[in-house]
Amino acid sequence: MDLSVIVPCYKQESTIKQDLKNVLSALENTRFSYEVIAVVDGLLDKTYQRAKQINNQKLRVHGYKTNKGKGYAVRFGMARARGDFIAFIDSGMDIDPNGISLIMEHMYWYEADIMVGSKRHPASKLVYPFERRFFSVGLQYLQRFLFGLKLRDTQAGLKVFKREVLEKVLPRLIIKRWAFDIELLVVSRYLGYTRIFEAPIKVNWAENSFSSNWRSLVKFSWRFFVDMLGVFYRLNILDYYSDKSKRKWVYDKELEMRVNV
Repeated sequence: MDLSVIVPCYKQESTIKQDLKNVLSALENTRFSYEVIAVVDGLLDKTYQRAKQINNQKLRVHGYKTNKGKGYAVRFGMARARGDFIAFIDSGMDIDPNGISLIMEHMYWYEADIMVGSKRHPASKLVYPFERRFFSVGLQYLQRFLFGLKLRDTQAGLKVFKREVLEKVLPRLIIKRWAFDIELLVVSRYLGYTRIFEAPIKVNWAENSFSSNWRSLVKFSWRFFVDMLGVFYRLNILDYYSDKSKRKWVYDKELEMRVNV
C-alpha cells in the first residue's frame, strides 16, 4: 500500500461524517493506493459512532475513552498504519484534503524523508486571521532559535513521512499534545533524516473561532513554548533521543508501531 492517512478527531460529531467523506473523495481521485484511519481522541460525544456509520472499506475508525491530545491520536493511528508513506491531516477540513495528493507528488519529486504542508509556501492559498498569523510567526522564530529547523512553517496540520522514518523516531517521542509536530521534526533531523521540505496547502481558518480568540491563542502559545523547552532540554542536556538512552524511553504498547502489518 502506498499511503496511510491519519485523521485525528476530537468532539466533532456534527461534521465528522462529511469531513471523512471529503478525505476519502480527495484520495479516490489520486494515483495512490490508500487507507484512511480516523482516531477519535476521547469518546466524549457521538463523533466515534457517526464516523463508524460511514460504509467504506478503505476507512478504519478507532477511538479510546479518555482525551489524550492530538499528538497521541496521530501516533495511535500511525501505529496501526499499513502504508509505505504515512500522512496526517487535521479533521475539521480547515486544510483542503485535495492537498494530500499534491504533497505526495512533492514527496516523490524531492525524494523526501518528510514533506510539510506550509502556510508560508509561495503557492499556498490562505484565509488566515491576523491573530493566528501573529502568534504563528512568533513561534516559528522561536523554534528556529532553539532548533535551527529551516522551515517556514512547522505547525500546519498536513504532513507526510516515509514509514522508515516513523519506525525509528516514534519510540523516542514524549509529547502528546501541543508541540508534537516540533518534537517529531526535530528528532527526525537529529537521527539523520534531513530531507525535509515544504509543500503548498490551501487553508481556510475564517470560520475557526479559536483563531480569533486571543485568550485561547495566548494559552496555546504558552503551552507550546513549554513543550518546546522540554524538547530542547531532552535533546541538548539529557541526550534522551539517542540510542544509548533507549532504556529511558517511555513505552506505551498502544503506540508501538507494527513493523509487519
